Amino acid sequence: MPVLNDYHHFDGLHWETGPVRNFLDYQGVSNPYTGEPYSEAFFLGVSGGAVVGYFSFAYEGYDPMARILTRNTFDPFDTMLSRLGVVQNIMRTAKPEQGRLNLLETLESGLPAIVWADVYSLSYNAHPPDAGMWLMWPILVYGYAEQNDRVWIADRARLPLTVTAAELASARGRVKKDKFQLLTLDPPLPEKLPGAVQAGIWDCINLYTEKPPRGTPNNFGLAALRFWSDLLVKPKARLGWERVFPAGQKFYAGLTSAFHDINLFGKDGQAERDVYARFLDEAALILNKPALRGVAERFRAAGRAWDDLSLALLPDDVPLFGETRRLMLRRHQRFLEAGNAAVDEMRTIDRRLAEIREAITPDQPLDSAAVAELRQAIRDRLLAVHDREEQAVTALRKAMS
Repeated sequence: MPVLNDYHHFDGLHWETGPVRNFLDYQGVSNPYTGEPYSEAFFLGVSGGAVVGYFSFAYEGYDPMARILTRNTFDPFDTMLSRLGVVQNIMRTAKPEQGRLNLLETLESGLPAIVWADVYSLSYNAHPPDAGMWLMWPILVYGYAEQNDRVWIADRARLPLTVTAAELASARGRVKKDKFQLLTLDPPLPEKLPGAVQAGIWDCINLYTEKPPRGTPNNFGLAALRFWSDLLVKPKARLGWERVFPAGQKFYAGLTSAFHDINLFGKDGQAERDVYARFLDEAALILNKPALRGVAERFRAAGRAWDDLSLALLPDDVPLFGETRRLMLRRHQRFLEAGNAAVDEMRTIDRRLAEIREAITPDQPLDSAAVAELRQAIRDRLLAVHDREEQAVTALRKAMS
């Protein structure tokens, strides 16, 4: 059965941009302006770039969550490909066997396949089964060997990942909308690049400063940072942290979910501001706008402010919180480095994190007064992020005007 033995492309990190970067790199497609493979930073920028979004959710049976968006989430995948003139060759079927045959046909043609699969159903992610949680993201399949029941996948880790054929089929069929969907791509059209870059940059500027295409203005851009900072210290606010994330396990859940989204969700720290800065360096060349290199440095400074915020969320001077931060980072790095071989360690880390959560009460390791002090410290760091981001976006608008 087909395996692309010459596949060695594992640089993609985020679900929305990584599979595209890896697929085109395998095809040997290069950015004509740089002479290098299209970077994931480039695709981030064209898809709408950096942004801020703040939401909180509380579902029955689960800890409340603070969700922090760090990149454009308004149809970024299709927007990116459309702007670049990339033809999407899509196969869809609701039938598992036809989905398998479509995958085999694609691999036999010499191409890897981008397929949608449930994150919670893939064993290398080491998530416990949960009938109430699912998340369908594109991954890249480059081998399928029925004789030894093995499928080879490129998905964020810096090396091959494997699952069984049955596991992949189950993950692909988890959600009706994306069932057994398969995608291959034609290369970007070089003449489309300048327009795509400009459109992506203006999406970024507008999502920071204007009314978003959907949702309330308080949830996006610079307004979201101010909104979040207010919720941290206003006890009577309907969505305030004192109500949604009170002292104890719910507060811990708010801290850990925010830290996860800023540093670990398809990224590797700094709220991806370092990645967006690399895009702006490329954009300076493509658009012949050298000022964008200076703007890139402002986004790098914003990334350092996000790192400071992350330390404030899970500080070392609260030992259980500091341990949590280190364990979360360790889990993430071990997956990136070792993939399947890290699963046992990832599960060990998850057990320790569960023990920490169980040890937390409304009075330990912080009582209500100490929680209020920590919320204030987080707010101070958050306002510093706001100022750095505002400086970066103001400079970006000026460079593009």
